[in-house]
Amino acid sequence: MANIGVIGAGSWGTALASLLSKNGHSITVWSCVEDEVKMLNEYHEQKDKLPGVILSTDMKFTMDLEEAMKDKDILVLAVPSPFTRSTAHKMAPFTKDGQIIVNVAKGIEDSTLMTLSEIIEEEIPNADVCVLCGPSHAEEVGKGLPTTIVAGAKKKETALYLQKVFMSDVFRVYISSDILGMELGAALKNVVALAAGIADGLGYGDNTKAALITRGIAEIARLGISMGGRIETFYGLTGIGDLIVTCASMHSRNRRAGILIGQGYSYEEAMNEVKQVVEGVYAAKAGLGLGKKYNVNLPIIEFVNKILFEGCDAASSAKSLMVREAKIENIDLRELYMNSQDAPW
Repeated sequence: MANIGVIGAGSWGTALASLLSKNGHSITVWSCVEDEVKMLNEYHEQKDKLPGVILSTDMKFTMDLEEAMKDKDILVLAVPSPFTRSTAHKMAPFTKDGQIIVNVAKGIEDSTLMTLSEIIEEEIPNADVCVLCGPSHAEEVGKGLPTTIVAGAKKKETALYLQKVFMSDVFRVYISSDILGMELGAALKNVVALAAGIADGLGYGDNTKAALITRGIAEIARLGISMGGRIETFYGLTGIGDLIVTCASMHSRNRRAGILIGQGYSYEEAMNEVKQVVEGVYAAKAGLGLGKKYNVNLPIIEFVNKILFEGCDAASSAKSLMVREAKIENIDLRELYMNSQDAPW
C-alpha cells in the first residue's frame, strides 16, 4: 500500500483519488477552496465536477498543503495547467528529496514555452517529476470504465513503480521515458480539439472531423520530433489516442467550448458556459510560439489562434485553411526520427 497525496480536487484529481483508493492505497486530497473541502468531507462526493462518484470514507480531505504532502510516497499534482507553477512554488518548502510527483494536468506555459514537468522541476528541483496521460475522461475513470494510460518517468524503476500503483482491472498502465513527447501530445491535442469543436459548431461533418484528427496529429508529431520527442509517442495512446477521445467526446471541455465558438461565442463566453478551465485556450498561444521557435508549420494551431485571439471569423478562417498551397500528405517523419534523441532506457 502506498501513501498518496492528491493535490487538486477537480474532476481528474477526484477520479484518480477514487481509483487509487480502490486499489488499496491511503489517500489525502488537498484543495485550496474551503467550500470544496467542506463538501468532500460532508458528502464524500465532488458534486460540482464529478457527480455520482461516491468516494471512500477512508479518504481524507484538507486545505493544509503540508498535511497533504507529509510522509507521502507519491504526490499527484492535479491542478489546472495555469496554476501548476504557483502550486508547485507553494509545495516546494514541504517537498522531501527524491519525492515522486506525478503531474496529470495538460498544458504548456505560454510565457516561457515550458512543459508542465519542466515548470515543476524548476520550482521543485529536488523532486522526481513524472507524468500520467492518455485517453482518459475523468467521468469514465470515476465510473470504473476500462481505460488505458501511460506513465512517463526519467527512471525506469519509477515508471514501473507507478505502473504497479495505478494499474487495476479497469485501468491499464503502460510506461514510457518520452516525457517531452507525452506532454506535447497531451497539451496540443486540446488545441486540435478546439478546432474539431469549432467545426461541429459550424455544422461541418465527419469528413471534417477525420481530417482535423489526422492532420492534427501530423502537426503535433512534426513539432514534437523537431523538439526531440519520439515518433511512436505521437502515434500511441498519448498522441493519436488522446486526440481521438478529446475531439470526439462531449465529455471534452475543449470540444464543447469549440462548438460554442463555432456558433459565435467568444472564447471567454465559451469558457464561462463550460464552467471549467479550457486548457486548449491556454495551450494555443504556446503551441504557436513553439512552432515559430522550431520553424515548424502548424496550420490548424494557427487557425485556432486566429479565431481565439485575432477576432477572425470561424467560417472564413476554415475556408482559408482549405485553400492553402497544395501539399504532399507526408514528410519523411522517419528521417526526422533518426535525428531525434534515443530513449534513455
